[in-house]
Amino acid sequence: MNGILFRRLPVYSSVHTAINTSCAQCLYTRWESCIQKYDHSYKASLLNIRTLCLPNNNGLHISRSRQKSSVSHRTDTLELRRHLSFSAADMVGKMPKNIQPYFRLMRLDKPIGTWLLYLPCTWSIGLAAEPGSIPDLYMLALFGTGAVLMRGAGCTINDMWDRDFDRKVERTASRPIASGEITRFQSFFFLGGQLSLALCVLLCLNYYSIALGAASMSLVITYPLMKRITYWPQFVLGLAFNWGALLGWSAVKGSCDWSVCMPLYISGVMWTLIYDTIYAHQDKNDDVLVGVKSTALRFNERTKQWLTGFTMAMLTGLTVTGLSCDQALPYYASVTLIGVHLAYQIYTLDINSTEDCWNKFISNRNVGFILFIGIVLGNLWKKQDKSKPKGYQSSL
Repeated sequence: MNGILFRRLPVYSSVHTAINTSCAQCLYTRWESCIQKYDHSYKASLLNIRTLCLPNNNGLHISRSRQKSSVSHRTDTLELRRHLSFSAADMVGKMPKNIQPYFRLMRLDKPIGTWLLYLPCTWSIGLAAEPGSIPDLYMLALFGTGAVLMRGAGCTINDMWDRDFDRKVERTASRPIASGEITRFQSFFFLGGQLSLALCVLLCLNYYSIALGAASMSLVITYPLMKRITYWPQFVLGLAFNWGALLGWSAVKGSCDWSVCMPLYISGVMWTLIYDTIYAHQDKNDDVLVGVKSTALRFNERTKQWLTGFTMAMLTGLTVTGLSCDQALPYYASVTLIGVHLAYQIYTLDINSTEDCWNKFISNRNVGFILFIGIVLGNLWKKQDKSKPKGYQSSL
């Protein structure tokens, strides 16, 4: 009885509660330290259990079905994104298996080369437009078709010449001719088809442009040979790839105005030396082994200095072109923006990183677009020449 009464006293109750609390905290602390000592992953385990165990009215249960539902939802989302995304490689991959090698031979799965061939054409077509007018859309479409065909033909010729070299380089060993997917006879027949279609496009132009376009074939055919005899094959590629800077103007105007076309053409050649030197750094180790020459091997550690010089020459040529065409403020703003872009590109370039060289190479498509937009806006900025009679059209 005394014991019971004593326990009911307020002092005893407080002491008893404090002792129980202290013992509980002590046991919890020892248990936690023990767990931490022998199982450093207990927190992760508790987190996983907490994620899997969800409370309901009947207690705890493992919600594996909900976890599977979440994973399935993420998978469905990724699949939806994959189906909604569109790229040239996906387009080629969905084609029938028997024609995929021919599309890959044309590099339709990698359209960056087509853009780099086409954009100089858009520059000259845009510059040839009348003040206050947009470029001739028919000519832009016609030259776009020609760029796809001629780039495909050029790649076919290049792969036919380089079949043995490509087999020794990891990046090019899977190309259709090098891997044996397409025979030499098949590639020759396919090349004839591409050139025939390209000729049909060329015949849509005036006589001056037909002769000028036909003259570029010597560069297209001989370019693959240049990498065997000179460290400057990128210069020859520039001469071929920027022929559209001459052809676009003549297709609109009927002949070349060399005060405009020549500095524009030289600027394009300098641009090609920039981006294709960067591109060549991807294969420089393999090129040494197989005996192929390039500006990447010629410049080596002095690449950035050379690229800076090419950039200055390109910007000078574009400025002269603008002055010859009486271009307006938007044009010179685009030239300035190009200078900033190329300066950043060269400054951050890592010539020993294949990934960085590829990213820098494809970023040059933006250079072409910036200049084209500047040309179009510059033309719209200019006022119509009131001295010309109404309905005046340039001779074709």
